[in-house]
Amino acid sequence: MKEHAPKHHKLSSPDLYINRELAQLEFIRRVLALSLDTTVPLLERLRFLCIASSVLDEFFEIRVAGIKQQNTFGSTQRGPDNLNPREQLERISASARGIIDEQYRILTDVLQPALQEEQIAFLGPDDWSPSQDEWLGRYFNRELAPIITPVGLDPAHPFPEPLNKSLAFIVGLEGKDAFGRNSGQAIVQAPRSLPRVIRLPESIASSPNEFVLLSSIVSAHISDLFSGMKATGCYQFRVTRNSDLFVDEEAIDDLLIALEGELSARRYGSAVRLEVAKDCPEKLAEFLADQFELGMDSVYRCNGPVNLMRLATVPDLVERPDLKYPGFTPSIPEPLRGSDGIFEVLRRGDILLHHPFESFAPFVDFLRQAARDSNVLSIRQTLYRTGTESAVVDALVDAASRGKEVLVVIELRARFDEEANIELATKLQSAGAQVVYGVVGHKTHAKMCLVIRREGRSLSRYVHLGTGNYHIQTTRLYTDYGLLSCDRELGEDVQKLFQQITAMGKAGKLKKMLQAPFTLHSGIQDFIETEIANAKAGNAAGIYAKMNSLVEPQIIKALYEASQAGVKIQLLVRGICTLRPGVPGVSENIAVRSVIGRFLEHTRVFAFENGGEHLLYLSSADWMGRNFFKRVETCFPITDDTIKARIWRETFENYWSDNAQSWELMSDGTYVRQINRKKRHAAQEVLMHALS
Repeated sequence: MKEHAPKHHKLSSPDLYINRELAQLEFIRRVLALSLDTTVPLLERLRFLCIASSVLDEFFEIRVAGIKQQNTFGSTQRGPDNLNPREQLERISASARGIIDEQYRILTDVLQPALQEEQIAFLGPDDWSPSQDEWLGRYFNRELAPIITPVGLDPAHPFPEPLNKSLAFIVGLEGKDAFGRNSGQAIVQAPRSLPRVIRLPESIASSPNEFVLLSSIVSAHISDLFSGMKATGCYQFRVTRNSDLFVDEEAIDDLLIALEGELSARRYGSAVRLEVAKDCPEKLAEFLADQFELGMDSVYRCNGPVNLMRLATVPDLVERPDLKYPGFTPSIPEPLRGSDGIFEVLRRGDILLHHPFESFAPFVDFLRQAARDSNVLSIRQTLYRTGTESAVVDALVDAASRGKEVLVVIELRARFDEEANIELATKLQSAGAQVVYGVVGHKTHAKMCLVIRREGRSLSRYVHLGTGNYHIQTTRLYTDYGLLSCDRELGEDVQKLFQQITAMGKAGKLKKMLQAPFTLHSGIQDFIETEIANAKAGNAAGIYAKMNSLVEPQIIKALYEASQAGVKIQLLVRGICTLRPGVPGVSENIAVRSVIGRFLEHTRVFAFENGGEHLLYLSSADWMGRNFFKRVETCFPITDDTIKARIWRETFENYWSDNAQSWELMSDGTYVRQINRKKRHAAQEVLMHALS
């Protein structure tokens, strides 16, 4: 494929690019909005509030941490939007403060009153009855006091270093202790082993579901930790630290050992954000900020629990099915129902799985049958996020123990899953599987499995290629496509990809698939240029894509050029989109929508009119620089006309018609929700009814 030179300078104007970080904050706003959506069951609305808080935490741990480092080192680097690190931090701070204020307003003014009406309550010290007060006092003395270690601050007791995102309190003190000491301040850290939400026993509760936060119990009994002294104030705080791991892969001998060393350091990375209780005195907030070497611009006040994720356990503690999403059973594709031989079924044709509406079980059965089948010689698989307690891992262990050649490519650097993946690598190696960690300098993000089976005098290749991880839990929560096939050319391509990852040598030319970091970026650009040429020639031209993020500037420029040529472009981008649609003369033919619902949209589908000869690809990659240039990714064509038509119908027709959980991106970077109460079309609900 030919090289692509930068396009006309006008399409590089900063005005045409939304800042990546502000786009991510807009995604968090869309998630948070679901906590206000009365069509969503009440306990699920509480869950969305917690999810928004969790995503915001990770945003500070990774993205803000990186920008702060750039700013500290005096970097003047600017992205396509032309904002330098300092300018980005200022805008992030303003936007994040608005989100945080809105979170606590929703919790206090909307969700808590609604939950109270359903007899689900969070009680503070002022709400406790005498019997509840007595029970909680005993709970404090029995469960909390023995393991909480208060630290009075003086020259012999320096300020402790709280763990990343852990609950802590700063306490004001009066009086002197047995040694005559009192600095006037103490720090109390809540051990992570303690539950953050405590259910009151039925014997003392006035309604079926009454809860007390650990922070309320500690605050009410804080003086008990300082015998003979008086606590004049007790204020929650939480510090968020830089959690991005750094490993110099060129300077180490074993990535696993190096990562193990970095994981412990993650808990004590440099501080990037300090959250304090809204009523914390300014002087104490400034004192805490100084301890963490933060300016007051990095201090955020919280009108409630400093970590809303504490409330994430509540929906699971409350037995109220009427306040949660209704359960559903994923279906099994018709060709696989009642069939014991998946290899025989695949020889008759490809099988498409659309999770979570269709079950992940057929892939697990595919692996299990491969492990037990005496004709199967080899299994090769990539694992990015999987979990150690997994039927997928069990099947690979079984295959290895039966003497089959099992090769597993484990990406140790899957963010926040590093520890689990290290344990997974050890488990598979102990069973006799060959484990490699991917390619130095590139994360292996591809989702692929290859089974080589002897059939008569020849070897047949069976593959699974997917848009999502081999993680059974997320297959119930994320929308993803998986393709099971025995297509000869796909099988050969996948085998070459595994050889490329595990061995040294040049990339072999693939027959059907595109791959990052070699051909995916140029391949997508070629497809876009074909649409431009077709539009100019008066032929059918259109680009339709669904992904999680659209950031890569060269691809955005190519899309702008396509729009200028008259190509119709419809983009379903769940999360970050830095392209500006609807700009006159540039992108008026581009529309961008985001669907946020019960399941996390995760499918990556790319389709092109191609002059009437439609092309459709599934991929593990988003249109981001890291996916194109810093990761090993797959992008594979769907050639079966029936499956191609099905993907088009279930993805583009269905999701573009969504008027219940869909948001349209405006040219100013804001999103407007598309709602039609009279003729409601919720894409995920349509698929649940059609497929499950």
